[in-house]
Amino acid sequence: MKKYFYPALLAFIFVMGGQSQTEQMPFRNPDIPVEKRIEDLISRLTLVEKVQMMKHASPAIPRLGIPAYNWWNEALHGVARTKEKVTVFPQAIGMAATFDEVALEKMGDITSSEGRALFNEDLKNGKTGEIYRGLTYWTPNVNIFRDPRWGRGQETYGEDPYLTSRMGAAIVRGLQGNHPYYLKASACAKHYAVHSGPEHNRHSFDARVSLYDLWDTYLPAFRRLVVDTKVSGIMCAYNRLEGLPCCGSNELLQNILRNQWNFNGYVTSDCWAVSDFTSYHKTHSSETEAVADAVLKGTDLECGNLYQKLQQGIERGLISEREINVSLKRLFSILFRLGVFDPADKVPYSTIGREVIECSAHKEHAYLMAQKSMVLLKNKNNVLPLNPKKIKRIALIGPNMNSEHTLLANYYGVPSEIITPFKSLKKRFSDHIKIDTMTGVGFVKKHDSYPSYEQVASRAKSADVIVFVGGISADYEGEAGDAGAGGYAGFASGDRTTMQLPPVQIELLKALKKTGRPIVLVNMSGSVMSFDWESKNVDAIVQSWYGGQAAGDAIVDVLFGEYNPAGRMPLTTYMSDSDLPSFEDYSMANRTYRYFKGEVRYPFGFGLSYTSFNYSPLSYPESVQTGDAVLITTTVKNTGKYDGDEVVQLYISHPKDTNKMMPIRSLKGFKRINLKKGESKEVTFTLHPEDLALVDEQGNLVQEASAIQLFVGGGQPGNSEGTSGNLKVTGSPYVVF
Repeated sequence: MKKYFYPALLAFIFVMGGQSQTEQMPFRNPDIPVEKRIEDLISRLTLVEKVQMMKHASPAIPRLGIPAYNWWNEALHGVARTKEKVTVFPQAIGMAATFDEVALEKMGDITSSEGRALFNEDLKNGKTGEIYRGLTYWTPNVNIFRDPRWGRGQETYGEDPYLTSRMGAAIVRGLQGNHPYYLKASACAKHYAVHSGPEHNRHSFDARVSLYDLWDTYLPAFRRLVVDTKVSGIMCAYNRLEGLPCCGSNELLQNILRNQWNFNGYVTSDCWAVSDFTSYHKTHSSETEAVADAVLKGTDLECGNLYQKLQQGIERGLISEREINVSLKRLFSILFRLGVFDPADKVPYSTIGREVIECSAHKEHAYLMAQKSMVLLKNKNNVLPLNPKKIKRIALIGPNMNSEHTLLANYYGVPSEIITPFKSLKKRFSDHIKIDTMTGVGFVKKHDSYPSYEQVASRAKSADVIVFVGGISADYEGEAGDAGAGGYAGFASGDRTTMQLPPVQIELLKALKKTGRPIVLVNMSGSVMSFDWESKNVDAIVQSWYGGQAAGDAIVDVLFGEYNPAGRMPLTTYMSDSDLPSFEDYSMANRTYRYFKGEVRYPFGFGLSYTSFNYSPLSYPESVQTGDAVLITTTVKNTGKYDGDEVVQLYISHPKDTNKMMPIRSLKGFKRINLKKGESKEVTFTLHPEDLALVDEQGNLVQEASAIQLFVGGGQPGNSEGTSGNLKVTGSPYVVF
């Protein structure tokens, strides 16, 4: 039967004088085993062509009908950086706050559908090769948000390895699809490994960690995505680890990734990271030596423009063409699984068209995820939810009350419509509630054109409630070079130097406090604020992150009780900056809820609701043998006056009379459930041996006989309603890995 190819490929073929020659090449035949097809394709390439195809901007090869392809694309919270209008979801840290992996997997599926639609159109029109239009998404970021000052922490799923693993796996499943062979899109776990700031010296920084911290905190999410979820790509980080660049680390890329985890996907460098070998790390004497070493260690693709020097490396005997072919096989494997070389009727995702982009179902899910991401941190005297029948006037103040840009965070696409809090309030209530809007103050400075604090407060005094929408934006926290916003105090090269809300906003809040009117603070940020003054003086605090295109509606829903908030903090809110160790110290001692021994303002896993929940006693076996799984069951009842979600969380603690290094407690299960008022639901968790085991000083995960403390509740023990128990583990030590 005659095979039909995309017009883009046909166009390249016709340039060389006809279709039949390339159509008959074995690499074109989808009925041949893919390994043979890849071998055939590689055999037809010149050395110059090979090394060019190992760079992110891979050129077309017309004589073989191979289209240009650009590997660099982003999909952190929707298709990013394209010129097309697309659906934009909350920033990753906001999606982590949903504690809803089902919703996140659906978000990944939506994103890959919209990306597929764009790619299919490009391929049919012969316009491949443009940056940010391919199907290789360099998402997700599963680095651990170990320090709240890190500007790029907003791209992650928080401070906890377990939550990060689960949420990272969910988006990978959504992006890649469930076909046994074809990828809907290719996900890429980054930045491997031990990478979480500071931004200013990321190109030269040498991270030093113990084997315990490496395997207990920094590697679990990567391992989960590689071993269990089969992520198809890995991005190696800028920094060094124990003296060697991560993109040139035999331990990371060969011993752990390939040998221990059996990873068979591709590895890309972070952008221009291989250049850092000579420019900043000073670990290699020439760029030719750097590129040869990067490939030999396992960096298959370069985001950058040095890999053409691999040809010189071969001439100098630093690397062989056979070793080049190893990386090419991995890269072509991804392109074949994406269907780039196959007839359209063979590729199950080739029919996805433009009609899916920003369709109503996609926009509805962006709205739902914004709702689910909202975290209610304080609600003094139940000032929330507001009653629209009793509110006559609202003073809506603050730099984020109508900022569309803030809602998009970083690595963003642009939707057709962005709903700010002001737009949502105006749309719903302007006919019977006076909405008095005042920016009042900038993010970090008091502009001369603005009224004085006293004037703003005087005007706000006539309102029934003051809603202050403050915080910062990705102009102030983010990636080095993209953020920093002019070097204002509190910010440096994309990172923050303090957890405090900018002083000008606190000063305005103090003036507003004198009015005696209730104050609701809605905070937008990609990390935590310490809320020292605010937690004591405002009436309610809603952490809304960077909520994407529907954030304004989600915020107003929460304020007026149209949605009962159930987001949970994926980060610890420390009391003050003095609680934080040195930013460049990668030891986990006294960091995150798992190891911090001091008092915190809002703990990891915390979030309030407009209703209340009750937990029945735990049901579980009296004991379990090492190496066996165990079921833990409880029944949760909504005992309050509102329908709502509860995020049921399972924490375990090990006995303290051991010499082993261990966390204070660890999250080992979570489920987000919806309960109508008065309704009950049974919730069951399965604890596997790896959940009950501890990492030893050599990095091994070992389960031993012990008495493990269990807690199931709406947050950590001592900070939420819940139920507890003790599980007896018996038997000989069991090595998980």
